Amino acid sequence: MIYYPDVSSSCVIAGGNTMSLCPFVDGPGGTGRGNPEGHKTPPPVSLGQRDPLSGRPFAQATAARMGRKVTVATCALNQWALDFEGNLQRILKSIEIAKHKGARYRLGPELEICGYGCWDHYYESDTLLHSLQVLAALLESPVTQDIICDVGMPIMHRNVRYNCRVIFLNRKILLIRPKMALANEGNYRELRWFTPWSRSRQTEDYFLPRMIQDLTKQETVPFGDAVLSTRDTCIGSEVCEELWTPRSPHVDMGLDGVEIFTNASGSHHVLRKAHARVDLVTMATTKNGGIYLLANQKGCDGDRLYYDGCALIAMNGSIFAQGSQFSLDDVEVLTATLDLEDVRSYRAEISSRNLASSQGPVRVPALRGCPSQASKVSPYPRVKVDFALSCHEDLLEPLSEPVEWKYHSPAEEISLGPACWLWDFLRRSQQAGFFLPLSGGVDSGATACLVYSMCHQVCEAVKHGNQEVLADVRTIVNQTSYTPQDPRELCGRVLTTCYMASENSSQETCSRAGDLAQQIGSRHIGLNIDPAVKAVMGIFSLVTGKSPVFAAHGGSSRESLALQNVQPPRLPDQVRLLQRRRQPHRRDQQDGPESLRPALHGALRASRPAEHPGSAGHCRAGALGPWTRVPD
Repeated sequence: MIYYPDVSSSCVIAGGNTMSLCPFVDGPGGTGRGNPEGHKTPPPVSLGQRDPLSGRPFAQATAARMGRKVTVATCALNQWALDFEGNLQRILKSIEIAKHKGARYRLGPELEICGYGCWDHYYESDTLLHSLQVLAALLESPVTQDIICDVGMPIMHRNVRYNCRVIFLNRKILLIRPKMALANEGNYRELRWFTPWSRSRQTEDYFLPRMIQDLTKQETVPFGDAVLSTRDTCIGSEVCEELWTPRSPHVDMGLDGVEIFTNASGSHHVLRKAHARVDLVTMATTKNGGIYLLANQKGCDGDRLYYDGCALIAMNGSIFAQGSQFSLDDVEVLTATLDLEDVRSYRAEISSRNLASSQGPVRVPALRGCPSQASKVSPYPRVKVDFALSCHEDLLEPLSEPVEWKYHSPAEEISLGPACWLWDFLRRSQQAGFFLPLSGGVDSGATACLVYSMCHQVCEAVKHGNQEVLADVRTIVNQTSYTPQDPRELCGRVLTTCYMASENSSQETCSRAGDLAQQIGSRHIGLNIDPAVKAVMGIFSLVTGKSPVFAAHGGSSRESLALQNVQPPRLPDQVRLLQRRRQPHRRDQQDGPESLRPALHGALRASRPAEHPGSAGHCRAGALGPWTRVPD
């Protein structure tokens, strides 16, 4: 056995078989033959000789200097639409954590700088301006040095607005990669605000704004569909929807030699959607090999959707890091240390993949008559980066182990997802709690249980040392020394339930409402609002000269529907506001007369869809309303 110690051309030859030890073979700067152009093969040396630098045998010392093990990071961030300062701090915190864990590449969620749910604010020039200001702050921060940072923001190029990834290193922008497939179904409306980049495998110059030029000393940077070629590997980007398309970019990227795929997502929670995400990522790396990083937003960023995190890192069909799906942590960072040689050896064993990625006509006797697929794999533009994700001395660096993905049951998803959304809504709106009319039925009972689930998660987060959650809950209850421990006790502070009885109410529904309130610990009130119902009916009779009756008593279906909307707890918001105006003040005597908390109902409709404003669900039991502070 002979050994060539030069890293750029070293190989071990044993029994006539050759195994490449060089990260540049068929990679950046390589010729595909194990030697860079013009490089002279050094004289062979004995494996017993020792490296004069480290004192170790040449085989160990040179393998360590090669650098095959990479540590990469992805994250899930609770970003808020248009909260540029808060978003900046969370991005910096995630980068700091990633660096502390040894990562040299950090991936963030889609549009993390401005927040995903900006909606028509994307049309405003200020949104673009403030996003650039946050980018400038990131470029200037010492936290972002010596790590490749991949952030998301809107970019205007040639007067066209794109959803982009901006990848930078050490105050230099390496690439701006626009999204090529926009999500425009269901709750998504990306085509309303952005234009997809349609020029596959093409780039052009993007002229940087002056505020960025002053920092980077660059006038133009590549803009388009390209990949990064570092000293030791090749990195390609996907953005959210591109993973879900029939022909995802990672397929051709992988055939072109890309070893690390990244996907920045703004994917909201749908029941069992985590299964689809995991299946897509594992299948992508099973068929093509490679390392796959997925980042996602988490929490409520200001609209009706809840983004459920589930950041992950996968390699060759296996999961190596799993992020939480329902969590109250604002910043969650996942890292994994993986061996690039595992990717290369995995791919080398898939002959069909190698045939598809070959660069010339392939003639194999057993496959005679089968055309080569090389024409379908055109090369990607490569942006050369003088930086390595691996370190020279990584021989003893421990590798991450595969993990089995742990899924929530459907019942757990139903309980946890809306509860996390409620917590974000409550703390971001700076309200004092929720007011919920309990009818004794399923709708309002389920909503009350969701609030209790929220309280349970808050107590668990505080128990595990989440200081941000603790600060938020103290602000909500208006007590600086309060520490929640019991979900029922916390529920009694933030949830007021009310059974609004009338002559049509039954004792059974009244008992059910009271029993549920007692079980979850909410402050429960029972009252009779027949005078309010009669007042509304009296106004109608005074104007029309008629008194509507239910269909069971000889009326029409239209009359029944109208009467349902004036039955408790479906009276107009103003009636309930007047009835409950002083209640929160009696609950919290710390508030002075200038900061009473009346009940404002209707901001949160959790029962029937808003698409049916004529139904009783438009203002009914099961709809939460936040307690707020307004002057008396």
